[in-house]
Amino acid sequence: MTVVLVMAKAPVPGLVKTRLCPPATPVQAAELAAAALRDTLDAVRETPGVTPVLALAGHLAEAVDGVELTAALAGWSVLPQRGTDLADRLAHAHLDVAETFPDRRVLQIGMDTPQLTPARLAAAMCRLEDADAALGYAHDGGWWALGLRDPRQAVMLRAVPMSTPDTGRSTWSALTGRGLRAVPLPVLRDVDNWSDARDVAAAIPDGRFARQVEAVRRAMVVRA
Repeated sequence: MTVVLVMAKAPVPGLVKTRLCPPATPVQAAELAAAALRDTLDAVRETPGVTPVLALAGHLAEAVDGVELTAALAGWSVLPQRGTDLADRLAHAHLDVAETFPDRRVLQIGMDTPQLTPARLAAAMCRLEDADAALGYAHDGGWWALGLRDPRQAVMLRAVPMSTPDTGRSTWSALTGRGLRAVPLPVLRDVDNWSDARDVAAAIPDGRFARQVEAVRRAMVVRA
């Protein structure tokens, strides 16, 4: 059984999705983050044969839709994120999963790709069955998914510069540089700015995220 590890921040206004502001307000940005996270949790829950784990930064008690998010995490293992920066937090999350669920493969995703579906997650896990690692590039040069047969190999992330246009390529090089047989996953767009949000929402018009994007758009029209 594969662990699907979701890295997420509690959707607290002013602390998440700040690159959506403007045109979104800090509260609207947090609402968009909450919707993206809910859609992601649903996709993981509906994927058969997985152990769901959330590595959380912050506290849901302070978050937008905190009650609903807490209820949606019933049956999940929730681990606190720890580390000095993003690369360190990612590495620690994989190591914590390796300790909690020994000898399990891990597919790690974030809360920035609410267009994920159970079918896409299942396909990614299938790719990992025949490889040591799997990496899904994002359109901005980063990556949206990292699969590891041995999650302890995630220590290599500490040497990868994060949030740059070369993060994806650097991560791939770090994987192969350790002698790991890596396979690519489909390229997806993650939600960093308002243009991303609109494009992703258009791809999943029936999801919570798309409905929240439309609510923000209508509010923008009213303000104008």
